[in-house]
Amino acid sequence: MPADWERRFTAPELRFPRWSAATPERLVAVSSQGGSFQAWAIDLATGGRRRLSDEPVGVVDALPTPDGEGVAWWRDPTGDERGRWVVAPWRGGEPRDLLPGAPEGWSMGIDLAAGAVAAALAHEDGYSVLVARDGEVRELLRSPEPLGVGRDWPEGTGGLSADGELLCVRFAQAGDIERWGLRVLHLRTGRTVAELADPGRALVPLAWSPVPGDRRLAVRHERAAFERVALWEPETGALRDLDVGLPGALDLAAWRPDGGALLLRHDHEGVDELYRFDLQDGRLERVAAPGGQITGAGVRPDGAVWLRRETGAMPPEVVDAEGRVVLAPEGEAAPPGRPYRPLRFRNPAGQGIHGFLAEPAGPGPHPAILRVHGGPASAWRQEFDPAVQALVDHGYAVAMVNYRGSSGYGVAFREALRGNIGFPETEDLVAGLDALTAEGAVDPGRVAIGGRSWGGYLTLLALGLHPGRWRAGVAIVPVGDYVAAHYECAPPLRAWDVAMLGGPPEELPELYEERNPLTYVDRVRAPVLAIVAENDSRCPFGQAMRWAVARRARGGEVEIYRYREGHASYLAPERLRQMRVELDFLARHLG
Repeated sequence: MPADWERRFTAPELRFPRWSAATPERLVAVSSQGGSFQAWAIDLATGGRRRLSDEPVGVVDALPTPDGEGVAWWRDPTGDERGRWVVAPWRGGEPRDLLPGAPEGWSMGIDLAAGAVAAALAHEDGYSVLVARDGEVRELLRSPEPLGVGRDWPEGTGGLSADGELLCVRFAQAGDIERWGLRVLHLRTGRTVAELADPGRALVPLAWSPVPGDRRLAVRHERAAFERVALWEPETGALRDLDVGLPGALDLAAWRPDGGALLLRHDHEGVDELYRFDLQDGRLERVAAPGGQITGAGVRPDGAVWLRRETGAMPPEVVDAEGRVVLAPEGEAAPPGRPYRPLRFRNPAGQGIHGFLAEPAGPGPHPAILRVHGGPASAWRQEFDPAVQALVDHGYAVAMVNYRGSSGYGVAFREALRGNIGFPETEDLVAGLDALTAEGAVDPGRVAIGGRSWGGYLTLLALGLHPGRWRAGVAIVPVGDYVAAHYECAPPLRAWDVAMLGGPPEELPELYEERNPLTYVDRVRAPVLAIVAENDSRCPFGQAMRWAVARRARGGEVEIYRYREGHASYLAPERLRQMRVELDFLARHLG
């Protein structure tokens, strides 16, 4: 029988389902049943389930059409994230283009409502917004600067009003892709109805009221210390902040179907809870108590709240507000793991830093992996991670530090990396290691550092900046040569570099060189495992290999594992192979 750590990778996973108001008994969800993440149709009336997609690199998300008759997903043949939207019948059948004749590109958001579709795409030469009304596709906007439709992630809301008459487009304020402004247009004419700008801060369109004719749009803003939710009425200009008095970040999970209340997700120190906010009397009522991460929630037609929750030790499950399972994947469930405990310490600047530690049973100090999250505006949370649990099962303590730049700790904390990438994060990571060493949790002589994406960038940078701290490094789809990565990556990633660093490499050569892992490749001492993707448009294959080749040319030990897909694999066998490679590497270098 496979070990528990292997079963966590192969157990079927079910993402939070979506449904249309017209046919709420027809669910659409992404599931890994069968070994890869694909779009599925689930019939609540009969209990039947059908796999709808068969994409070679998997599917990230799936959306129901407003009438419930179709299911849309992003088709990306190679994993480089460049592709197009397709739609298939909910009852099963061949997919077709959702926007016939539209060029390929990188998705910048989509929404569907009342016979209308709107989508934004990034191209090598700019950005476009495409709309379709009753099947006729046309380009509504084009710009050399970033554009988006609706919410950036998860996609599928915040673009089109329920009646399909108004469209909310994101535009880059002062060309800054990290600081969106909002523009609402008439879909038929393209005429601007209103704009909402907040110079120096980001605005996010979350979701329109689900009631046709109700033109209120829930938005997220950064005018307070933490992200907050407001209601905007573009046609009148009214903007209503929701006064909730909670200490952490707020986000919208869903509207109540009658438009009378909002379901809000409150995030505080990596733990979520749900609240219902009544829009008539302003009453705030907790629906789901804190206890883990909530990765999706919605309100059913009868008012019941469904949510997908997980903790560091317990795999995800879709439950109602009372905790009863309402939807489960078919097949053997993933075994539970070891719990996370909070980690708190001060960084060299005197700031409080938070994170988590997962430890094997028994007293320390343990050999340790400093696992570095990506983003950088992501964060470690109370989430079930098979990779973390695999490391713990093999005797390693896993430290997860939410360094400066992480989300969930206030706007100023997240914005700390503007013009100053790389160095603040590595300072916080090393300070976390020092704190754990001081309390006797980890063996400082047997520590590895490893991470994915931005976490891979920080891994390679830390290996060069602090070479005496690490016995090994694991860089998964990393940035190894920042200058080359800028010119090789997808257009939205290049725009992100310009926003965060203040310009491209040709304008800021000294800054890019100073924060480039390749600059410090001579100083690296530890052996390195590099896991690189051949079709990665975020942290491209070529620039990562430049770092590996340069390190080998200097006599360094670099093992390379390459796979064919893109920035992340959505195939369970591939994820399992990568974990085996990492565990074998760590066993040889940490014991």
